[in-house]
Amino acid sequence: MLNFVRGFCMALADSVPGVSGGTVAFLLGFYDKFITSLDHFISGNKQQRIEAIKFLLRIGVGWIVGMAAAVSVLASIFDERIYEISSVFLGLIIFAIPLIWKEEKDSLKGKYQNIPWAVLGVVIVAAITYFNPVSGKGVSISVEHLTVPLAVYIFAVAMIAISAMVLPGISGSTMLLVFGLYVPIISALKETMTLNFSYLPVIVIFAFGILAGIAVVIKTIKNALEKHRSQMIYFIVGMMIGSLYAIIMGPTTLENTKPAMTIDTFHPVFFLIGIVIIFALERIKAVSEK
Repeated sequence: MLNFVRGFCMALADSVPGVSGGTVAFLLGFYDKFITSLDHFISGNKQQRIEAIKFLLRIGVGWIVGMAAAVSVLASIFDERIYEISSVFLGLIIFAIPLIWKEEKDSLKGKYQNIPWAVLGVVIVAAITYFNPVSGKGVSISVEHLTVPLAVYIFAVAMIAISAMVLPGISGSTMLLVFGLYVPIISALKETMTLNFSYLPVIVIFAFGILAGIAVVIKTIKNALEKHRSQMIYFIVGMMIGSLYAIIMGPTTLENTKPAMTIDTFHPVFFLIGIVIIFALERIKAVSEK
């Protein structure tokens, strides 16, 4: 049940542009086991692969249920409630950062020579958002009519998104938002769930992109966390800070383009909801450890 709840919480985070599932895994205290299990699933021996499959299946059941619940709601409200949802994301991110700092105090405190890695994380996420060709131009990405270039684009973005998703920094959904694929993919998932299989090729291409991304990045992330943990944690915190800019600019990447979030479109009540969610996750972790 605990792993089901963990997977469910990861899915809720992964389904919206804000906190990644990796951040939730980090906050709930099972991130290292999650990354190790993915690595063992890909390249471990027989016993390691069996143990990894058992753990990932338990997480996966909760993730699937959480994603189905989130997609059924988000696909219909994201366009209309983008500013309220973005306010929740801001609360999640801003208050996740000090919790991660608390968890990784030994890796961060007194190792300020690694601050440039945090700056690098900020710059990468901000640059992806700023130079994104979809952002601010209202380009429509239609996934109903697949072409070869669009299929390649979906595959490549899926690889990038899953790479971000497993890092406790910018979420994979934020990356989908940045590249203009968030609403199309969420809509395609919802249509497939309602047995409209005309969208299935899109989901299959996206799924293969995710698998390719996992195979490429997981071992790199695992080795970096083991050998260069301080630099990696600073980098992750920097990516989270940079994702604040991505969230603020998120409305400009929608098919029906809207202005970037301002103080007038910011919703304090929803911001507080994001804070409550983060502290609820921290409480779940404390109870599970006890």
